[in-house]
Amino acid sequence: MKQMKKVMCFGTFDLLHLGHLHYLEQAKEHGDYLIVVIARDATKQQQRKETIFTEKERLKLIQSLKIVDEAVLGYPDDHFHIIQDKKPDVICLGYDHQVREKDIAEKLASLELHPEIMRLQPYKPTIHKSTKLREKVLKSNL
Repeated sequence: MKQMKKVMCFGTFDLLHLGHLHYLEQAKEHGDYLIVVIARDATKQQQRKETIFTEKERLKLIQSLKIVDEAVLGYPDDHFHIIQDKKPDVICLGYDHQVREKDIAEKLASLELHPEIMRLQPYKPTIHKSTKLREKVLKSNL
């Protein structure tokens, strides 16, 4: 019997848009079971990035998507803890995630985890990017 291949991806998923859906669809292509980790409010505050929706609202939105098998909140104090818990076979990073694949692989190897790590392609990044959409929404409300 073939073992189910688990894929994990990460994001804030505030103002859900087609770029997010494309990211999730690409990730799902690399396995059978898609786990989506939602960034915590505390993490976004530490990064000085404000979200419109709370972590619980963003979690509920992602859980409602048919393509997503499991959506969970990340750990605010240790971003690798969720990877240790879920043990994915593949980790998919967004094109704009500010982390190097090599750095993640080294940290995970020190935890005796060896998932495949891949960077996914953007979907119309000049249009479907959360930062640009947020700016557009804020301008329209002035």
